[in-house]
Amino acid sequence: MTDETKSILMNREVIAVDQDPLGKQGDRVWAEGPLEIWSKPLQDGSMAVALFNRLGGATPMTFHLSDLGWQGPAKTRDLWQHKDVGTIQDAYSADVPRHGVIMLLLQKP
Repeated sequence: MTDETKSILMNREVIAVDQDPLGKQGDRVWAEGPLEIWSKPLQDGSMAVALFNRLGGATPMTFHLSDLGWQGPAKTRDLWQHKDVGTIQDAYSADVPRHGVIMLLLQKP
């Protein structure tokens, strides 16, 4: 198994979202062709958000916190890169890699 595969399969932050005690599934909040945005509420009041790009090239994607039902600003962490992104005030934009996913954790600041 490659180191990249191990890092995907053993990502504790992503596994924690999957195994969150609230037990709610994620919901698709937006879709346009091969692009989708999903969100999942978590037991502690935070929210996981995933941006999916099934296109053959990197694609810019944006979501507004209000579209997710989120009130106020959100402290944001990239779960794949294991780094804090900062605080989102209204919207988040990123270039999602080809056939890739960006997965974020939103929390109240």
